[in-house]
Amino acid sequence: MKLIAPSILSSDFGRLAEEIGTVEAAGADLIHIDVMDGHYVPNLTFGPPVIAAIRKVTRLPFDVHLMIENPERWIDAYADAGSDFITVHVEAEPHLHRAVQKIRKRGVKAGLSLNPSTPLGTVGEILGDIDLLMIMSVNPGFGGQSFIETSLSKIARARRMIDEQSPGILLEVDGGVKIDNIEAIGRAGVDIFVAGSAIFGSGDYGATIAKMRKLIGAKSAV
Repeated sequence: MKLIAPSILSSDFGRLAEEIGTVEAAGADLIHIDVMDGHYVPNLTFGPPVIAAIRKVTRLPFDVHLMIENPERWIDAYADAGSDFITVHVEAEPHLHRAVQKIRKRGVKAGLSLNPSTPLGTVGEILGDIDLLMIMSVNPGFGGQSFIETSLSKIARARRMIDEQSPGILLEVDGGVKIDNIEAIGRAGVDIFVAGSAIFGSGDYGATIAKMRKLIGAKSAV
C-alpha cells in the first residue's frame, strides 16, 4: 500500500475547498490536516469548525495530525468534525494508552507521531494498540522545510519494528517529501507519504501526484 496525502497546510487557504477538490481529482488518497495550537508548535492552523466545513466538500479520508498540547481533551471534537485518522504526538501526551483508546472508541483510526529526535523505543509498549505510526522528517510547526536525511534510517528501522511486532500498522512520513527524495523514502518502507509544498507549490497537481506514484511504484487512485 502506497498512499499520497497532500497536506493542506501548504494550500491556498482562501480557496481551501477548491484546493481540496483539485487534489482529489488529481488522485490524492487522503487529505492530511495539520492542527497546530501555537503552544506545542509555533504556529496556528485549523480547528474543528474548519475541518467540519471542509468535510462536506470531499469523500477522501481525513488524516488529522494533532500538533497540540493536551491532545486527549480534543479527541472528541476532532472526531465529531469528521476525522478518519487522528494522530497525536508522543511528546505531547503523557497518557498514550488512554488517548489511543479514546480515539478508537470513537471509531477513528489511532496514530502516534514521533519528532525527529524522539527515539523509536518510546512507542514499543503501545505499538500493538495503534493503527498508524508517523515519523516526522522535519521539526513540526511549518510547511516547506527540508527533509532531515537521518530520517531515512529511522524510517527503515520503524518498518522493521512494525513488520516484526505489528504488521498491520501503516507507516507514514511527514516533512520535506519531494519529487527528488520520494523514491528513496519509499524504499525505506513508507505506506503514506505526506506532501505539502511539493504538490501545492507545483503548477500541476495531477502531474506531480502521478510522478510521485510512479517513483514509489504505486497504482493510480483514479
